[in-house]
Amino acid sequence: MGWRYRAGLLMIGTVVVIWVVSAEVTQGIFTDYKQPFAVTYLGASLMVIYLPIAFIKDWIYKFIKKGKNQSSVGMNSPLKYIGGSTMFEMEVEGSPFSRKGSDHDISDQEEGNALVPKTKSDTLSLKHETTVTTREVATYGFYIAPIWFVTEYLSNAALARTSVASTTVLSSTSGLFTLFIGAFLGQDSLNVTKIVAVFVSMAGVAMTTMGKTWATDEVATASSSNGDHSLVGDLFGLCSAMSYGLFTVLLKKFSGEEGERVDVQKLFGYIGLFTLVALWWLVWPLTALGIEPKFKIPHSAKMDEVVIANGLVGSVLSDYFWALCVVWTTPLVATLGMSLTIPLAMVADMMIHGRHYSAIYILGSVQVFAGFVIANLPDKVSKKIGL
Repeated sequence: MGWRYRAGLLMIGTVVVIWVVSAEVTQGIFTDYKQPFAVTYLGASLMVIYLPIAFIKDWIYKFIKKGKNQSSVGMNSPLKYIGGSTMFEMEVEGSPFSRKGSDHDISDQEEGNALVPKTKSDTLSLKHETTVTTREVATYGFYIAPIWFVTEYLSNAALARTSVASTTVLSSTSGLFTLFIGAFLGQDSLNVTKIVAVFVSMAGVAMTTMGKTWATDEVATASSSNGDHSLVGDLFGLCSAMSYGLFTVLLKKFSGEEGERVDVQKLFGYIGLFTLVALWWLVWPLTALGIEPKFKIPHSAKMDEVVIANGLVGSVLSDYFWALCVVWTTPLVATLGMSLTIPLAMVADMMIHGRHYSAIYILGSVQVFAGFVIANLPDKVSKKIGL
């Protein structure tokens, strides 16, 4: 378990907190400004700010690297490099062992040695060659941008129609989809530990669904408890979990084992650019089908500020952190980690809203956390306990 994996686990906790807070803020926004498409489009489009950041970062890196290369010219002996063959020929001139008369051609040795990395820097340079070009990163971004937009829109549409708790629970079912989509695309392998972790987590999700909750003030939740409206919201939440699982696996596939192939900032920047330029027109068919209310802009400057701030923190910042979680750990671990929003939301509701939970709900939340722990068990521990 390297430092990236540990950092990814810590970052999962940060993302969980941001997502729970953002979900509460988003539902608060929908009380006065019920425009899931506008909120989704703004949040996804704002990720375009990562493009200038990524290109400035690349320029600074190249500038520093160029300065280091210029300062190191002439400081090392030519004999340390394969290219220093001129001095070698001068030294062996007149000796019985000339370059041309030797049995082994030095050029052949040079060709063979170039393929075998002898030092850590050689290994890193060969690994760097697997990095994709900026054009390929843009292509990947354009491929997965629609999937990400659909995931975010369905999640926001669910929040507009049902409670934060129901949306969170349904989003947590993405662990099951991530496991099987990852196995199908060859990005992840199935083993007993992973299957047990997923089904323990799914059982916890089911228990939280069956568990009862109540609060002293039920007025705020009354509007989201009517049958058909809530059922549509639950359906959107489930579809969001499915597309989330697909996006997670594809992100890991494009990024490489530890994110060495793709600059995640640049990738998300292109996702934001594609959303900004190519997906704005979707508001018309969604409105025509009655899924989305008629578009309108926020009626107050304060609402504008809240929507933009929530987009920057709840989408731009948290989604980038979450992408690093996927890249630095695994799609399954990151997805099960997001299930921790259930117990966190439960604690937040207990402290802020005075909400009470049945024993089944609490036990289900504990089980969700247990699934996350099982997924992160080292192989040695898994074998000892028979998984």
